[in-house]
Amino acid sequence: MTPIAGSELTAYLAENAALVDEALERAVPPLGTPPPSLHEAIRYTLLLPGKRYRGILVLAACDLLKGDRDDALTLACAVEMVHAASLILDDLPSMDDATLRRGKPTLHKAMGEANAILAAVALLNGAFAMLQASGGLKDRARVLATATLAEAVGAAGLIGGQVADLDATGQRIDLEALEYIHSHKTGALFIAAAELGAVAAGGRARDTEALRRYAKNLGLAFQITDDLLDYSGDPQTTGKDAGLDRHRTTFVNLCGIDGARRLVDELIGASLAALEPFGRRAAVLAGLAERVRERDR
Repeated sequence: MTPIAGSELTAYLAENAALVDEALERAVPPLGTPPPSLHEAIRYTLLLPGKRYRGILVLAACDLLKGDRDDALTLACAVEMVHAASLILDDLPSMDDATLRRGKPTLHKAMGEANAILAAVALLNGAFAMLQASGGLKDRARVLATATLAEAVGAAGLIGGQVADLDATGQRIDLEALEYIHSHKTGALFIAAAELGAVAAGGRARDTEALRRYAKNLGLAFQITDDLLDYSGDPQTTGKDAGLDRHRTTFVNLCGIDGARRLVDELIGASLAALEPFGRRAAVLAGLAERVRERDR
C-alpha cells in the first residue's frame, strides 16, 4: 500500500475540509438568529478555519467501505461540532486558560466565559440533534452513531480524559497514565470518527475494528505531535498558545524530543499496519497518517 502524498494529499484534504466547512455553515443558524449572542458564539469557534481531520476521517472511512457520502457528511459535522465544543471548554480559565485558538482570541476572551460555556453546550446538543435528524441513516445506524458519539464524549472518552488530565496537573505521572489521559481526551474522538464512517457505510464488524485500531494509534500520535508543537512550535504557525502544558507531564518532558518522535513513528507504524487488510483502498487513510507524522501545526 502506497499512501497518497504531496500535492495529491494536500488537494484531497483541502477539498474535503471545504466540504465539511460548507456543511457546517449550513448546519448552524445564521448570525442574528435569536438569541444573537449565542449564535455568534457558536459560529465563532465552529467556523474558524481548521484542519477538519476528524470530519475528513469520517468521510475517508466511509469511502473506504464504499458508503454514501451524504450520510457520512452529516456524521462528520456532528464530530466537528463535538470537537469545537471540546476546544471551547478546554480553553476556559478553569481548564487551560488559553488566549489563542486557530490564530484568533479564544471564545471566552472574545465573548466572555458565560457565552463560551453556553455555546459549548449548544454545540454538543446540536451534534446529537443532527444525528437524530439525519434522514439518510437507517434507524439501526442512527442508534449506533448516537451511542458511538455519546461514548466518545463521556466518562469513557473526552470528559474522562480531561478530568484525568486536570487531576494530574502539577504531578509527575508515568507513560501509562499519560497514554490513558490522551487516548481518552484526544484519541476517543478520532476513534469515533473512524467508527462513524463505518456506520455510515454499514461496515462489517472486522472492518470497523481495523479502523478503530488505526484511529486509536493515529489519535495518540496526533497528541504527541501536539506536545512537540507546544514545546517548540511558533504560535504564528500553530495558531495557538505555546507552553501552556509545561506545568503538566507531556510526552516531550517525559520522553524527550527524540523519544517523543520515536513514539510517533511507532504509533503511525501501528496505524498503517491496521490498514493492511484493506490494501490499496486505504491509500487516503495512510496518507492522512503520514501527514500527522509530519505536521507542524
